[in-house]
Amino acid sequence: MDILKLVNRDESLFSNDLTRLEPLLCNSIENASFLVLGGAGTIGQAVVKELFKRQPKKLHVIDISENNLVELVRDIRSTLGYMNGDFQTYTLDIGSLEYDAFFASDGKYDYVLNLSALKHVRNEKDQFTLMRMVTTNILNTEKTLQQCINNDVKKYFCVSTDKAANPVNMMGASKRIMEMFLMRASNQIPVSMARFANVAFSDGSLLYSFKQRLDKHQPIVAPSDVKRYFVTPQESGLLCIFSCIFGDNRDIYFPKLNDQLHLLTFSEIAESFLKQKNYEPYLCNSEDEARALVKTLPSAGKWPCLFTLSDTSGEKPSEEFFTEDEVLDMLKFESLGIIKNEASFNKLLLQEFEEEIYKLRQSGSWQKEQIIKLFFTVLPDFAHQETGKYLESKM
Repeated sequence: MDILKLVNRDESLFSNDLTRLEPLLCNSIENASFLVLGGAGTIGQAVVKELFKRQPKKLHVIDISENNLVELVRDIRSTLGYMNGDFQTYTLDIGSLEYDAFFASDGKYDYVLNLSALKHVRNEKDQFTLMRMVTTNILNTEKTLQQCINNDVKKYFCVSTDKAANPVNMMGASKRIMEMFLMRASNQIPVSMARFANVAFSDGSLLYSFKQRLDKHQPIVAPSDVKRYFVTPQESGLLCIFSCIFGDNRDIYFPKLNDQLHLLTFSEIAESFLKQKNYEPYLCNSEDEARALVKTLPSAGKWPCLFTLSDTSGEKPSEEFFTEDEVLDMLKFESLGIIKNEASFNKLLLQEFEEEIYKLRQSGSWQKEQIIKLFFTVLPDFAHQETGKYLESKM
């Protein structure tokens, strides 16, 4: 499958910047030690591979998914082989006591990259998953930040999201609040971040589901009005590493919009995907029609598709990487923009938010509305959109 062709591009976004900076990048990596948190997800694996091929002194990888870590190691051994430095993987939850014991036993890293996240908008459907998203995206970030400060880590990188710019859903808002916690910590440790476009065919993404639907002989469903920018998994890894290695304190990196980065609807991607697989998209009018036709159409070289307008909570019509109030540096890189930040945060509001979230967790019982209310105390302009509909109610 040609991902670049699917997203209407001929070459990698960062190829020219990478060619120019490769010697400096290699020198920075081969003389340093790295800890990658959430290193077995799609972005995490891309980061680990880019670091591994440049031979760091130490590369430790943490992830909660045992199976994904096993596959990461098999993938690396089958392609890149071995490195001279210390390469280890650990199946740990970074919110756990076991992770705390692990970090206390070593903790000597130059760079810590936190790629762990709950990234789906659907996670705000219920109060229990929503609290886990808050814990993963905010509280665990704050905890690992403090551990890095206490252990004199040189730099802390954390992945954010385009949805943090003028957020309309709880996932984006959780990452925006996370950015504020990093700003607070930036007075004690250098930090940098990256806001992403959609990573094409990342685990659990809609594009990933297109492949799953074909493998399982099922219809393809996609919104026809939601537009997104797409990067490849390798590009996502490079974006993180550029920010981690080259970013100044408080910088947020993002893919620069240019003629190569195209805004596409999910339905357009679905049609291109099917054509690569030698199928003609057949537009259906209902789920029942799509489920029925998938039994007969593929043998005729057609695949049933249901493209509808989006009506679920928290979906932006199109994404954005920065707000009109943020200061940008668009000159340092050819294909990357940088949001330049001052250490601007409301210490009392962040402290109150953290204390109240912990109180809710310790109580053992909370409502979704209580969490949303706390979000509004930190983000008074939060444009939260609640339609009462979620992706689990659709095919």
